[in-house]
Parts: sequence; C-alpha cells; structure tokens
Amino acid sequence: MAEQVDAVVVGMGPGGESAAATLARAGLTVVGVERRLVGGECPYYGCIPTKMMVRGSDALAEARRVPALSGAADVTPDFAPVAARIRGEATDDWNDQVAADRFTDAGGRLVRGEAVVTGPGAVRVGDQDFTVAKAIILNTGTEPAVPPIPGLADTPYWTNRDAVAATEAPHSLIVLGGGAIGLEMAQAFSRFGTQVTVFEAADRLLALEEPESGDLIAGVFRTEGIALHTGAAVEHVSHDDGRFAVKAGTVTVEADRLLVATGRKPNIGGLGLDTVGVDASGRSLSPDEHMRVADGVYAIGDIAGHGAFTHMSMYQAKIATDHVLGNDNPGAEYHAVPRVTFTDPEVGAVGLTEKQAKDQGLQIATSVSEIPSSSRGWIHKTGNEGFIKLVADTDRGILVGATSAGPTGGEVLSMLTLAVHERTPITRLRQMIYAYPTFHRAVEDALSRL
Repeated sequence: MAEQVDAVVVGMGPGGESAAATLARAGLTVVGVERRLVGGECPYYGCIPTKMMVRGSDALAEARRVPALSGAADVTPDFAPVAARIRGEATDDWNDQVAADRFTDAGGRLVRGEAVVTGPGAVRVGDQDFTVAKAIILNTGTEPAVPPIPGLADTPYWTNRDAVAATEAPHSLIVLGGGAIGLEMAQAFSRFGTQVTVFEAADRLLALEEPESGDLIAGVFRTEGIALHTGAAVEHVSHDDGRFAVKAGTVTVEADRLLVATGRKPNIGGLGLDTVGVDASGRSLSPDEHMRVADGVYAIGDIAGHGAFTHMSMYQAKIATDHVLGNDNPGAEYHAVPRVTFTDPEVGAVGLTEKQAKDQGLQIATSVSEIPSSSRGWIHKTGNEGFIKLVADTDRGILVGATSAGPTGGEVLSMLTLAVHERTPITRLRQMIYAYPTFHRAVEDALSRL
C-alpha cells in the first residue's frame, strides 16, 4: 500500500532542505529524499569548503604584500590547517547527521535513496510508494560534467569533490576549465605552492561574464605564476607513473594532479518526469513563475535553468513553498541575478552583460571605472586590481547589468544588485552620497562616465 503524505521533496540540498523544513514546520507531512548527503553540494564540496581554501590562500597572498606596505614577513604555506577546517568545521568529515537531525527536528521524515515520479501525485523510493496530496518538489541538482576527451576516463582525475578532500597541496596541478570553480581552485592551490596550469577551450577566462573580467583575472594569474592556455581544446589525456599529461595542439603539459572543472550536468534524466508530461531531455526544466513544471510538481535549484547558485535554490524554494501553502508571492524574477567568482580579486556581476543586453535588442550605454585609479584603490596599493562596469538601458534610464571586480567585489556588488533589481533611475543613483574613501565610490565615477 502506498503511504499518503502531503509533500515529497526530492534532493535535500540547500533549497530542498529549506523547502522541506518550511512545509514540515507549517504542519504538513513531509518526506525528504536524499541519495547522498543532506545539505547538498554546497556545504560538503562547493561553496563552503572552497571558500575556506580561498580564505587560507588569500591570507598567504596578503602576508606576501607586507614588504610593499609595512615591513617584512616570512610566509610558509601549509595546507593542513585548511584541510582540517574543511573536515572539522565544514563537513564533519562528510557526515550529514547534523543536517539530517535539523530536518527531522523540524518535523520531517528523511528517506535515503533514489526517487522516481511514477505518475501524478506519486513517488517511489526503492520499494516504498508515496501518494502525494499537495506537492512534489524536485531539487536534484547537478553532477560534475566530464568531457569526452580521449584517455581522460581511464585516469584518476579530480573533480571539485576530490579537490576539497585533499589533505595537502599537490606539487603540480592541471585545471581543465576557466570558469568560477576551476579558477578559484587554481589560484588557491597556486598560493599554497602548487605549480598550476589552466586550459580553457573558450578564447578567454570567465567566458560567461564580461570580457574585462576574464582579462583582469588572466593578468593577475600570470603575475602570480599561473600558466594559462585559452582557446585550447584538449585533445588527449594520459596518466603514467603517477603523472598526468595533457595535450592541446602543440602544447603538452605534465602534472601530478588533474582537476576537471568543465561544468555541471543536471540530474533530471531518471526522475520519471514523462509520467507527468514533462520533457526532461534538455539541460534544464522550465518551471513557471511559481516553480511548477506540472500540476503539483515543482522544480527548484540547478535543474530550473536560472543559475547553479545556492542563493538561487533558496530563493526558488521560498517561491515554491509559498505557492504550496497559499501564501502571497508574485513569483520568480530573474532580471537581477547576482553571482560572484571568489578569486582575488573577486568578480561580482548582476543582471545582463553588455553582449546579453545587445542580443536582447536594448539600446545601451556602458562605462568602466578602474579601481587602481580610485581613491581607495590608490590607498590599497598592492592587490588593488579591479573595475566597475555598468550596463545601462538608455531608453529606460536604468541599469540592466553591472560588474564589480576588486578586493571586495562581491560585497560592493550588493548596492548594484539593488539598483538593477529595483530598476532605480540612473539620475537617482547619481544623486546619492557615496562614502569616501571606499571601493564602492568607484560606482559613482562609473555613473559619471555613462
């Protein structure tokens, strides 16, 4: 006999856990289904442990800047404290008991295993069947995408999951992929003494962001001794005597470790969505503004197609649970999606890039203000690389996109996110008072250049 419940949440990553706990606290009978770790990719393999790596590596970089600013310092890298923090503070040695207890304490029931939608209002987990009265919420996330490069599959390559579990920085490392994950880890390991080489098939790093962002990071990386090969499609990978060899055109590079950071693939193929009339053959699903993909079926997070970000998953979880509970919520808006690459300098961006705005047929104006020539940038001196770029819709007189790159790029982004989200008139932004001397004061300079 199928068990009757109010809601089943499939995938207990940040958004799924939030949705399941919210519904349980509201008095619904909720089953949360997870095949790996409650909490998802972010706390165990993504956002949190990688930022611990970044924090440690940034401290090393800042110590190395002492001679240019304030005296002398001897720096000896040691990855052990970072590895200990990841195990002890971030992941509990990859044990999710605390997260599981947090959900059950909220009134939910956790079921371990693979879930399949077997029809309208029906879910099967292993040999258990559930009849679902109110909502099936899918939050199944993504897996590392491994490209079909000849020889790669037969090697002991790393993905992000292996890299964050490392107990020491390797002597040498090749990174495939010049996106956020690959670049954050490349710089972090490099600052701990690893000899790093990055291969990116696109013509520039951070190919989805503004060209200025990729150029900025490429310049910083080269200064720090990281070798870059852009526009380089890897043709073959081999592994012999404990060493990797990567071939791209006339270039062959060897290293002790190989990190594959070439994107993510959605976990939607085996969910049985055809039984509720949903096409799962694409890279993502297409939920409506309330996150529904079918009657009583919701999709949130990475599989919903609006960015593989923890903050996106949490945002969409709130929208979905409000709809299930009958709470007033206008639905999802995606014109001001923020994202941050946590390199040094940080690259924060929100809304449309210049190219995306042009592709949408908008009449635009852009401006760039360089951080090193700003008051705070000049004071900051070493490590002050960065810029503010604004993308304005001239017909409406508002910002539709912005990039904040610099020592605190992700934090400065917050004011630009608000401006894009609220469609604040540019004339109004020009009338604000910008504190002196701050990094965000460069926004005022960029506005004056529009």
